Amino acid sequence: MDATFWATVALVIFLAAVVYLKVPGTMAKSLDERAAKIRGELDEAKRLREEAQQLLGEYQRKRKEAETEAGAIVAAACREAGQLVEEARLKTEDYVVRRTALAEQKIERAEREAINEVRSRAVDIAVEAARRVIRDTVDAGASDALFQSSLRDVQAKLN
Repeated sequence: MDATFWATVALVIFLAAVVYLKVPGTMAKSLDERAAKIRGELDEAKRLREEAQQLLGEYQRKRKEAETEAGAIVAAACREAGQLVEEARLKTEDYVVRRTALAEQKIERAEREAINEVRSRAVDIAVEAARRVIRDTVDAGASDALFQSSLRDVQAKLN
């Protein structure tokens, strides 16, 4: 009996022991469990990917909405700024018109006061000149009566 025979016998015994101990079934079961685990992980990865795609789509939609809303806010701010500028311009023009009218009124009043003062001074000078002329030409009693009469006439005309 040579060594080949004993190697063949050992191989047959080994194969019989492997079959008797159900090693191929255990290996198949282990491989099936591992395949199921990998399939589960792939399914979970696929579900997570789909969920990520949905989140990405939702965030992109929200970003577009935010951009649209920001554009609307900017447009509203521009319109409001234009309205404020126009309102300020109108108020400034109104202020200038009112200040100009007030200044013109003050000038007119100052002119009237100056004219009245000149008239008053002219009347005073005329009265004084008339008094001197009358004093120099008329007697004292008649001059006082004439002066008082003239003074009443001038005051009546001024009022």
